[in-house]
Amino acid sequence: MEHEHYSPGPASGARVVRNDGEKWTLVLVRDLRHSPEKVWSALTDPAQLREWAPFVVDGNMATEGATVNLTWVGNPTPIKTTVTRAEAPYVLAYNDTRWELEETAGGTRLTLWTNIDRRFISWGAAGWHISFDVLDRLLEGNPIGRIAGADVMKFEGWQRLTAEYKKLFEG
Repeated sequence: MEHEHYSPGPASGARVVRNDGEKWTLVLVRDLRHSPEKVWSALTDPAQLREWAPFVVDGNMATEGATVNLTWVGNPTPIKTTVTRAEAPYVLAYNDTRWELEETAGGTRLTLWTNIDRRFISWGAAGWHISFDVLDRLLEGNPIGRIAGADVMKFEGWQRLTAEYKKLFEG
């Protein structure tokens, strides 16, 4: 794993949408140099998710109605999760999460919509930013290994990235 050679870029491609109460929706956009089909596979295949996502699942998520146990890194309690929308390779939705994939001239524009407690928005944005970087390297064939849970908070660049997102959202 090549964590020591990785440093996250500046905060970008994120916004928040206010919902009711303390829940907000974090929207993150990342352009990837890979086809929607390749990105879709990384979003739905348990083996690939284990390499980059801040959670693991015990089954494939590519089919609407599929039920899996989703377990966040650092939280041993699995969440029974049903895929509510699966339109390969363009839309995937489950729980409070929706992924949209749009084909671009250079690959795929990946958009994540996820509901999050207002107090943790900058942390969530920084964590997903790093996960997207890990995903990009995995898809390039240069995996650096998942950086998630408590490990991400110890990671160099985490504090800077969290502060940048906080400033971005408050501005």
